Amino acid sequence: MNRDHLPLMSERRYTEEEVSAIFAAATQEPSPTRARSASPGSGLTLSDLQDIGRQAGIPAEAVAHAARALDARGQSSTYSILGLPLGVGRTVELPRRLSDREWEHLVGRLREVFRATGTVHSFGSVREWRNGNLHVVLEPTDTGERLRLHTMSGQARANMVGGAISVGFSAALAAATAVAGQAGRALPGIVFLGLVGVGMMASGALRLPSWSRRRARQMEAIAEKVATDAAAPTSK
Repeated sequence: MNRDHLPLMSERRYTEEEVSAIFAAATQEPSPTRARSASPGSGLTLSDLQDIGRQAGIPAEAVAHAARALDARGQSSTYSILGLPLGVGRTVELPRRLSDREWEHLVGRLREVFRATGTVHSFGSVREWRNGNLHVVLEPTDTGERLRLHTMSGQARANMVGGAISVGFSAALAAATAVAGQAGRALPGIVFLGLVGVGMMASGALRLPSWSRRRARQMEAIAEKVATDAAAPTSK
């Protein structure tokens, strides 16, 4: 094997954004990928990246290490409503199936990080841990397993939905009393109802950014630890 090429996964291809992140991590400098671009939808393999890195004087192992770190973090996802991050998730591909003991360690870590006991279920080869809106699943793939973490802020969603209903009801009430010629008498109550709704929506919206950042960091740390351990050589 050519020592300049230390493949992570032969079929893995990296997007333009991932390539930039890999070279930034490997060099702490802007990506040298301008010297070679990938055709749309094709991406670059690790060997391609190592070739580019060699031309730029970057060690192949540094590129491979940065690629492994990127893979360990997995892919993040966000569920937004009105531009607000109502839910966050992360998915990472594992090169092998976790043992029962490793799964138990993961469940223990989840309970520690999220401060929740939760419940464990299994359906055939699928294993999951759930606590309210927080859902973690290990499912089989052709090459190993896929770890999926997802959660949604139930409290923020309830506040925003309840607030929207309150505001909508106050608007409908205002229209009805105006038609009946009683808007003046009902105005204080209508205004109060509307303000309550706005307050509920604001309460839910204001807590979402910090909540989503915290959950995203927790999920990234968990996914990276599991992926790194799964990729490490196993003792015989």
